[in-house]
Amino acid sequence: MYKQSIIFFGIVLPVLGLMALVGACFYIKSEMSDSFAVKMSQFRTTSQGRQAAMMTESKIKPQREHLERWKKDLSMETTSTVRTHLKTVTDKLSSKEFQETGFDPLTTRSGFAAVTQQKSSQFRMGFRGTFRAAQRAMLELESRMPQLTLQELKATPSDQSTLLNFQVTYTAWEN
Repeated sequence: MYKQSIIFFGIVLPVLGLMALVGACFYIKSEMSDSFAVKMSQFRTTSQGRQAAMMTESKIKPQREHLERWKKDLSMETTSTVRTHLKTVTDKLSSKEFQETGFDPLTTRSGFAAVTQQKSSQFRMGFRGTFRAAQRAMLELESRMPQLTLQELKATPSDQSTLLNFQVTYTAWEN
């Protein structure tokens, strides 16, 4: 009579409890392994991001000293800055090859400036010169002021056979 109770409570129930305990241990181990794999993946991603950030920082660091100069240049009044740089460029070129004929700050926005929210100013310059001198003057001006965007360029023949008349419109992006 006690035989059934002894088998049930002495063998079957402990075996079932042991199987449940072993199953729970396998489940917990599986969850821990999955959690560990996810955390390792996140760690690798974070490490790669940190390495990429450090690599980018090492490339940018030498340029930081120029950032303040660029900010200062962008915050300066554009028209007077252009006039100053244009005067410097004109002084380097021969007056037989290059002469400034006009400078006109524009009051209406057009082209790129009309469709962006970025603060900018526009101006039109006129000059007469050889193609090579005009090209050099524009290169010098754009090198000194990288925030300039060429909006329009017109070249027409001049009365003198070796010279051309140029009308150039620039957009100067500002801070």
